[in-house]
Amino acid sequence: MSRFRLPGLTIRGRLTLLYGGLFFAAGALLLGLTYVLMAHSLERRNGPVASRLPDLVALQQDPANKTFAVDKGQLRLTPEQAIFFERLRGDLVQARKEYERDTLNSLLTQGGLALGLVGAAACGLGWLMAGRALRPMHQVTETARRVAASHNLTERIGYTGPRDDVKELADTFDVMLARLARSFDGQRRFVANASHELRTPLAINRTLVDVALRRPDATEDVRRLGDALLVVNTRHERLIDGLLTLAGGENTVIERAPVDLADIAGHVIDVTKDAGAGPDVVARRSLLPAPTSGDPVLLERLVQNLVENAMRHNVPGGEFRVSTGHRDGRAELVVSNTGPVVPPYEVEAAFEPFRRLRTERVGSDRGAGLGLSIVRAIATAHGGEVRAESRPGGGLIVTVRLPG
Repeated sequence: MSRFRLPGLTIRGRLTLLYGGLFFAAGALLLGLTYVLMAHSLERRNGPVASRLPDLVALQQDPANKTFAVDKGQLRLTPEQAIFFERLRGDLVQARKEYERDTLNSLLTQGGLALGLVGAAACGLGWLMAGRALRPMHQVTETARRVAASHNLTERIGYTGPRDDVKELADTFDVMLARLARSFDGQRRFVANASHELRTPLAINRTLVDVALRRPDATEDVRRLGDALLVVNTRHERLIDGLLTLAGGENTVIERAPVDLADIAGHVIDVTKDAGAGPDVVARRSLLPAPTSGDPVLLERLVQNLVENAMRHNVPGGEFRVSTGHRDGRAELVVSNTGPVVPPYEVEAAFEPFRRLRTERVGSDRGAGLGLSIVRAIATAHGGEVRAESRPGGGLIVTVRLPG
């Protein structure tokens, strides 16, 4: 059975309700116990006055004197006095019962009112105490939120409170952040070092192939083989360059400069519109001002990857559209194309490294499979987000939103 929880109630609210509920339960129990003890005490006292009056024995009539005996004949009353005595006794008994009832009702009324007032004060005090007790938890939450937003794994909580459960939680969170930082730094260093080490032999290979192709005695077969090797070598260089960009783009951008995505997009379209597709692919643009701040080189690489993908993964006679603007306080870049039909469930896989839509790791003539991975890494490093969706009729619509 699932535990009962009030929807939308915070831990502070639940703790306040718990404190208040326990206080009201204890107060109600104490009030009930006081009521029982008071009722028993009043019953033992048997009223203030009636218990002191003698009882009429049998109201035996004396024929000679026409008097009544009271309390074994110690007191003689006339009939009129006896009747008055009985009435007085009944009135006193009734007064005693009313006195007991009024006393107990007053106890319940005034005690309940006092319990309500003190309970309300206890709830307010419980709210303050719960907030004070949860203040270290808020510090942990704020630090976790900042780390999630900025990807800055060097930040720590640094809680200096007493050695308790909250201190242990904060220290454990700091240790986890330290281990994650070491792990990610090691991964980035490995990718960067491996990429740099691979660049040297590729540069040597390209030089040797160029020298071989420039020799006067090179045959046609050698030239075709050299051209093929240059294509493969260029792809490998592009792959290594993408790995370096991906490794560097995952770091948080510290130094930012004001840029406009419209200017970057216009420059990238002018430079690359004929580089990756045939002349039958039409480029359309709608570039409104989209000011933001960040690393201009990384942002240019982001736009370039999106434009090249839109041109490369297209259909003959197709088109791609690039638009920029400012919406909801954020700079927005939208790139769409008329490529092949992409099922919606395969869109997210395109953001994974070395993944291509509708293909495996083969068919690498269309890129290394790092384009959208680099786009997401750069956008995340700038505090932004990337969203892709299938375009009706084929192709993709990729939307990048960055802080304005």
